[in-house]
Amino acid sequence: MSSTRVLRSRKGKEKVVEENPPPNIDEHDPIKIKTKRKSKSEKGSSSKEKKVKRDVIDSECQFVGDPIPDEEARQLWPHRYINIDLKKNEASTSKSKSRGKKGDDDDEEDENFAQCHFQQAVVDGCIYNLNDDAYVKGEKGEQEYIAKIVELFKTTDGRSLFSARWFFKAEDTVIELHGDLVDKKRVFMSELKNDNPLDCITLKLNIVQVSPNVDLVAKKAALPPCDFFFDMKYSPKYSTFSNVPQGTGIHSETSSTISRDASSDGVTSGTKVECKKNSEMTLLDLYSGCGAMSTGLCLGAATAGVNLVTKWAVDVNEYACESLKWNHPETEVRNEDAGSFLSLLKEWRKLCQKFSLLGTTQTPASYFMDDENDRAAYGPKPTSGEFEVGKMVGICYGDPNKLNKVCLHFKVRWKGYGPDDDTWEPLSGLKNCGESIQDFVIRGYNLNILPLTGAVDVICGGPPCQGISGFNRFRNKDEPLKDPKNYQLVVFMDIVEYLKPRFVLMENVVDIVKFAGGYLARYAMGRLVGLDYQSRLGMMVAGTYGLPQFRMRVFLWGALPTETLPPYPLPTHEVVVRGQIPTLFEQNVVAYDEEHPLKLEKALLLKDAISDLPQVTNYENRDEFPHERAPRTKFQKFIRSSKEELMGVTGFPPIPTETAVIYDHRPLLLNIDDYQRVCRIPKRKGANFRDLPGLVIHPDKKVEVDDSVERELLPSNKPLVPDYAITYQDGYSFKPFGRLWWDETVPTVVTRAEPHNQVIMHPEQDRVLTVRENARLQGFPDYYKLFGDIKERYIQVGNAVAVPVARALGFVLGMAHKGLCDDQPLFTLPTKFSRLIAEQSLSVEPEDSGSLGSTLNVGQ
Repeated sequence: MSSTRVLRSRKGKEKVVEENPPPNIDEHDPIKIKTKRKSKSEKGSSSKEKKVKRDVIDSECQFVGDPIPDEEARQLWPHRYINIDLKKNEASTSKSKSRGKKGDDDDEEDENFAQCHFQQAVVDGCIYNLNDDAYVKGEKGEQEYIAKIVELFKTTDGRSLFSARWFFKAEDTVIELHGDLVDKKRVFMSELKNDNPLDCITLKLNIVQVSPNVDLVAKKAALPPCDFFFDMKYSPKYSTFSNVPQGTGIHSETSSTISRDASSDGVTSGTKVECKKNSEMTLLDLYSGCGAMSTGLCLGAATAGVNLVTKWAVDVNEYACESLKWNHPETEVRNEDAGSFLSLLKEWRKLCQKFSLLGTTQTPASYFMDDENDRAAYGPKPTSGEFEVGKMVGICYGDPNKLNKVCLHFKVRWKGYGPDDDTWEPLSGLKNCGESIQDFVIRGYNLNILPLTGAVDVICGGPPCQGISGFNRFRNKDEPLKDPKNYQLVVFMDIVEYLKPRFVLMENVVDIVKFAGGYLARYAMGRLVGLDYQSRLGMMVAGTYGLPQFRMRVFLWGALPTETLPPYPLPTHEVVVRGQIPTLFEQNVVAYDEEHPLKLEKALLLKDAISDLPQVTNYENRDEFPHERAPRTKFQKFIRSSKEELMGVTGFPPIPTETAVIYDHRPLLLNIDDYQRVCRIPKRKGANFRDLPGLVIHPDKKVEVDDSVERELLPSNKPLVPDYAITYQDGYSFKPFGRLWWDETVPTVVTRAEPHNQVIMHPEQDRVLTVRENARLQGFPDYYKLFGDIKERYIQVGNAVAVPVARALGFVLGMAHKGLCDDQPLFTLPTKFSRLIAEQSLSVEPEDSGSLGSTLNVGQ
């Protein structure tokens, strides 16, 4: 059985505690995890940090002119001059004490102290000035590096050096082999600097700073003659591509403007969109499932004082769409695949353009969709026996009639008929219905039923990538994007490219950074950066935001250059570590540094989440019934809050316990054999199928059938202990028919509830966890109701983004929208954020995060 640990920091030491510790060990003691290993992109940048120490003896390589006056040089580069003698003495003393000992700092570059600085140098007959750009010799067998010369100086020991500030090509960043997604002339400024011998300079370059512009055609047309250009900076910290501060130009200190795509949809080029602090933001939820991610984002944004509204949602699962629509009646929910949705958006824009609607003011209050059941308004049935179009009530792109005819269709309400008789008709068959089509498009435009380019504030979604799943034995490791099961990632980015939202948030499983060297994650970042979006990548653990499960997921931020790139919210809770952290991108795990003092809340356990729920049996089939019990923990009290309470809407009193209703508190109905097995599992911690009779457990923990006794059978004549339980994981598993316990957590809530190979049984009741109990472990508010059969509901919950994680991300999104975040990758949430409602947050200050990230008064 895998060990458990407690995640406390990114760079601490590691300690392992057994799954079932002896009584004198608390399995929830804080334990740190060491994460100093560099990612591949960091290793690529580290080669630039290696200083080649040799004296310059080439007569063609020397400084030119008089030195910069001493006082001016000391003001510009004080670290080269202050207390030189003292530092020399300290260095000498330190070396004498540590002689013969290899420490952690051996790789650190020694400080080069200056005798004097210069404005110019000549190398191979070419004059170089301060702030010139140049190629710099690479290591043997490698390409030359690109740098900005930020210092020219002679050291106190007579060496001629220059200090380089490095630029990265796309292929030198986390994007790696997807560098072709980025303009070949585009480079990225970095904060990385170091000293090199003067004769390492090989060729002068012309690098220009340009304005970011998501209109790539206009950007390229305006590009001046140059060897390279830059408009963003890159940092290996959370693989961040972000805006370069204005006035950071290489050859000029002039500031630049940032342009957004000019389009007929009403977006003006060269104009930064001004946003009021409490203005409404619109959200499109792609691959929405039942809506957990968008729900959390909206709740978090409300806590930051921003009204984020899920205006549109798209998913192929009809039951998930039904769940989302019931919980978000204001949302335009579309039950279709994302590719068809993108095709529809393009056709919708053509229709809006045809009827001269683009750029006009939308007046939704003047338009109301007619009552679907009002057939009288359109007259009686025609006496001729022919069908006559009453009005258009829907639109889609695809093949709704299953006739192998993929095209634009309208849903027609026929005169004298009700909605049960509506039919989908192709546009080509509606040539005489121009007026009805125009009425529908005008009404739809004003009601904003479909998004147009530049009109979406946020796109979120988790494109499915089943092709990278560890359960897929035929994974294409060489070209993952050629696997149709991974193609939705391309579709997601195509929709981003078309709609150009202000912010993007993509979620995915950790396999996206583990499989094929992170191929798909690198592709996603390459697409965003290639579109001139700022971007950063982080891995967040659900349990660190107040849930009794581990559940690590990857989150990719994107933001237009007109916006503040949102950071990642730092953890609020300790967590029991379950499973392994990916080593390749482990520096992208959102967590505190080891040296930072921690003030985290205790890890949540199973009892904190579900101990108040009514007792039910394996045969419970009610979809809703009274709560009965009062909440026993702060988590339970918060999770029972109404939607209005969580959104900070005033005038809605808390729901009394005696009138509160609980939804979906039903378990998967086990068949009679499994139910009889479950009833035989002891009600104690760690109990599982191994506690059943007729087994022998070897010293190495392998389990086998005990041939010395007769194998016990169920009334069905099937064995009490099934063969699949004994042979699972070659007989070493403890999972089949495993019973959870109150002081434990779960690794990850999954999409199925069968107990055959997972620990999912209730601690004290003979059944598996209910849909609602799983929903509690995912942080769904109790008001959230699900639809579909029982297995479909488990799937919706298991596929969901943990709501508290999305809520924390929504909070920092709101802060970024209001301009209250800096360019740091991490942000400290307000105190007790996991139980903070929107109304309370306006007067709460976050705890001090030191240098780790932004920390602000929410009510600013």
